[in-house]
Amino acid sequence: MPGLIPQPLPTDVNMDKDDFRRNKTLGKNLMCRLKCMFTSSSAPESRLSLEDTQQWSQSLERLLGSKYGMATFRTFLKSEFSDENIEFWLTCEDYKKITSSHKMSSKARKIFEQFVEAESPKEINIDYHTREEIKRNVRSPTAECFDEAQKIVFGLMERDSYPRFLRSEMYKTLLESLAADDARG
Repeated sequence: MPGLIPQPLPTDVNMDKDDFRRNKTLGKNLMCRLKCMFTSSSAPESRLSLEDTQQWSQSLERLLGSKYGMATFRTFLKSEFSDENIEFWLTCEDYKKITSSHKMSSKARKIFEQFVEAESPKEINIDYHTREEIKRNVRSPTAECFDEAQKIVFGLMERDSYPRFLRSEMYKTLLESLAADDARG
């Protein structure tokens, strides 16, 4: 079966350069979309500014506290096919606002099935004990039943995804473009 035998990679392909070009193009394309989305507003105070964008690098909390920062970070994570953590974190934030016990119970089961359960579609990276604790909590859910997992996921984003975002071509290109716009007037 010749199809099962691994074939050597072509020697004329340099993955590092290809990845760099793809990421640079992705950064420019995203930057154009973000600029259109965030600067088209007629109210100057609601536009994306260089100063606000620079402040995203101060902390993950600062980034997530900005509607533009949140949108940019989510887009970055989606581009890397690693958006399950931010989606879980945001879903938990919404879950905490639920006041109806019936809705809370239904939503808790959905969150568990989508993010927490082993082999779930958007499984988050948490330890076995936390997963089991949530499994027990979901039987009688409270607003806090996902808190431990949410803390773990936030820590993962803070140590891994957030630094990658700050080093990304996407973020650098956005900063460069806003700086150029500021310099033009």
